[in-house]
Amino acid sequence: MDKDKALSHEFRSVTSLAALLRFWREHVSSKCSYMAEMFRTFEAQLAQYPELKGDIADVSVFETHQQIINPLMTVVFPPSSWETALTGVVTPLENRPFYYTPSFKRVLMSEEGLIRGTFKQPNADAESFRLLRAFWLILDKIYGISAGRSTPVIRTVIDPNTGLERFYRILPDWQFLEVESHGDPRALSPEDRRQILDNIDNPDILAGFIAPQQFSFRGFIVIHAVDVTESEVFLDLEKDLIDQESIFCTNGFGRLQRRLQILLSRPELHAGIGVLQGDQVWVLKGEDHSAVNCIFKNSIHIPLADLKGSIWLQAVAKGEMIIVADLAAQKEIRPSERELLDAGLRSVLIAPLFYQGEIIGTFYIMSPAPNAFTAMDKMLIRPVIPMFSVALKRGVDDIHNEVQSIIKEKCTALHPSVEWRFTRAAFSHLERLQRGEPSEMEPIVFKSVIPLFGQTDIRGSSEARALSIQDDLTEQLTLANEAFRRAGQSKSWPLIKQFQYRIERRISDLAKGVHTGAEAEIGSFLRNEVEPTFEELVRIGPRVAQAIERYQRAIDPQRGSVYKERMAYESSVSLLNERLSGYLDQEEAIAQKEFPHYFEKHQTDGFDYVIYLGASLREDGRFNAFHLQNLVLWQLLLACGMAWHTQRVQPQLSVPLDTCHLIFYTTTPLSIRFRYDEKRFDVDGAYDVRHEIIKSRLDKAMIKGTDERLTQPGKIAIVYSQPNEADEIRRHIQFLQNKGHLRPSVESVDLEDLPSVRGLKALRVDVDLEAAALAQRLDQVALG
Repeated sequence: MDKDKALSHEFRSVTSLAALLRFWREHVSSKCSYMAEMFRTFEAQLAQYPELKGDIADVSVFETHQQIINPLMTVVFPPSSWETALTGVVTPLENRPFYYTPSFKRVLMSEEGLIRGTFKQPNADAESFRLLRAFWLILDKIYGISAGRSTPVIRTVIDPNTGLERFYRILPDWQFLEVESHGDPRALSPEDRRQILDNIDNPDILAGFIAPQQFSFRGFIVIHAVDVTESEVFLDLEKDLIDQESIFCTNGFGRLQRRLQILLSRPELHAGIGVLQGDQVWVLKGEDHSAVNCIFKNSIHIPLADLKGSIWLQAVAKGEMIIVADLAAQKEIRPSERELLDAGLRSVLIAPLFYQGEIIGTFYIMSPAPNAFTAMDKMLIRPVIPMFSVALKRGVDDIHNEVQSIIKEKCTALHPSVEWRFTRAAFSHLERLQRGEPSEMEPIVFKSVIPLFGQTDIRGSSEARALSIQDDLTEQLTLANEAFRRAGQSKSWPLIKQFQYRIERRISDLAKGVHTGAEAEIGSFLRNEVEPTFEELVRIGPRVAQAIERYQRAIDPQRGSVYKERMAYESSVSLLNERLSGYLDQEEAIAQKEFPHYFEKHQTDGFDYVIYLGASLREDGRFNAFHLQNLVLWQLLLACGMAWHTQRVQPQLSVPLDTCHLIFYTTTPLSIRFRYDEKRFDVDGAYDVRHEIIKSRLDKAMIKGTDERLTQPGKIAIVYSQPNEADEIRRHIQFLQNKGHLRPSVESVDLEDLPSVRGLKALRVDVDLEAAALAQRLDQVALG
């Protein structure tokens, strides 16, 4: 800046009326005889005052000779706008006003007679701009380069009445300013001109082409100022609202509030935003000036229910901007409104914020004065409402993304029924982090929940798999043994006999059953010891080569072993699981719509599931025993459907398979805790572990005094421990028998004691697999 100031002082400038008089002579007198006569009078008067002719060193003479200056200036200041226009005449370069309208003086001039305010443009200073303007004028009037000259200038001026900023666009009129060159100006090459245009805003570069001491300015500059406060505030708000922190951080929100005060010329105005978040409203405000500036420190979280009937929800219900002229005059004052009155606020203007037709919050401004807002204020505020809506939506989405990132890191995927609780915990965790406090996710425990457990097991799946392994390995060993047998017929190598012995021993062992590790051990033996010998054996003769070729054709190329029976088993299990799992997903989707609940499915050979129900699992705390009984009945219907689908898919299975169905019903509540290290729910407390133990052992439960397994194909077994639980189950069974889903007879049995578990009982009932009513219901489920 010091360098710019030194350069600007090298320019010579003088105030002169010469250009104004020439304008009168060439553009006014020549077109009107009356004006010509008037101008001759002016010239005669000017001849009497030499201080007004030529270079004027002291601009105070304009004040002394207003009887001449006023009529001369009518071509610059039309009388019709004298009282309202913001127009002034200033000296070249120094910008010192010496002739101006009353409004210009009142708004833009200081007591010292200088132009008030500062440049609004960032990093702009008066000295640098004065120097640039001098260069631009020389480039325009001497070299014909007009770039830069029309650059808009916005000046910020403090309104003395409100203490708020006002913005004025300064429009200079250069026609009464002459640029004179002392000597021949430097010639500019095309490359010089290109560099000048590329650096038109850099005074240091321009000074390399233009020598200030070679030029002078004579005349004056006319300045027209236009109040652009409204448009500038809109632009500033738009820029501010691009930044998330403008809404969600105190400093940013305070800046927005200041902009709104300027827009409405109300220094006493307070602004706020209410963000709808589930059953809460975050109230953001601009008065908090704490060191920690974030949404959590800068907001109050209010239950939505506390705002019922309030002026904010009235605006939401109407879907349009409303004005509350005087809170104190309301017939019924809600607690949230009482807080405003206690804070000394009387008038409120509220606008609902919508995004793509969905309400996301409210924007409001408040004043301590009653009847402070009018329809005109609504007109001024209306254009900024969409800006606030977009900014709020984007900001809330960004915060939710942060929360989801925390949940994903700490918890992985969550069931929708409990996501609300993890979201709340993640918000609290994020809040503590934003405040600079050490934080971990808080423990998440759901107390007093009822567990519902169900299982569909593929009966004999382990035996079927073992048999398929036995058949495949026996076939592969037999094919290998044939190759060695034929080789032994042609060669008397003792190692051939040893391989035959080792292979036949394994075939004999397999005939007794498949022991643990047999599949891996035999596979390794064949791959690493038997198959490498084929390269030598194949040379013995064609009969051996044929046996080796049959072995190799039987090998599955992807698995490197005979896999025919295992493939048949696996495809059968996969087909059955796919059919039953798809059906379960359909049923669960319907049940979830009827009453949201926690649901978790585990799939192996068959699958099991667990449902948790209880008030603590619900964000609204709503739970009734009706929903529990409804889902218990649903479990029975589900088991009926599983048995029916099993029967229908059996003809498509390569390996015969069947399913057994078990339900464990207890009305004893327990607590579940989320294990962050394992990223899953588990029972909480030693007593509740009993439920997990029972679940894990029920599939092997035996009927007391017999060697019969409780679970049998085509039947549903319902395990319980309390007599009242049996009564409830019987009611459901009787209903389904009446509907034709279950057969008439019901078995009641005691179970053999399990390790750490005694006294369990069960009801067992057959599914009527041919019932038309059951088939009809399952068709409806399939249709959704």
